Amino acid sequence: MNPRYSANIFTGLAGAATLFQIALALGAPWGALTQGGRVSGVLPASARVLAMVSAILLVGFIYVVRARAAAPPRFRRTSWVVVAYCALGIVANAITPSPAERLLWLPVVAIMFVTSLHVARDAAPSQSA
Repeated sequence: MNPRYSANIFTGLAGAATLFQIALALGAPWGALTQGGRVSGVLPASARVLAMVSAILLVGFIYVVRARAAAPPRFRRTSWVVVAYCALGIVANAITPSPAERLLWLPVVAIMFVTSLHVARDAAPSQSA
């Protein structure tokens, strides 16, 4: 599979997660689906700030993964930061006390991990050309 295809899948999933985080930051009542499910409605202000920070991070990750897939020498090390973040996301979503959050986000983050790993690893051989 081509790393650009994986980057497109990553972009779609991370883009959806970004929109979700922005909606949370703007007051969507989906607290049960994030941050351990501790809030069942609109997140408090501090958690909404965290949601916006997450959205910004995700946009940065999209940029890194797409740039790495398109131009392999770019973002070699930074792409591994994205892979590590996704790996931590798998752990966090696997152990969350919220069954709804686990059901929604664990598969999403797992696919983001696999696709970012593919881009980080398989874009590398083109550097020697």
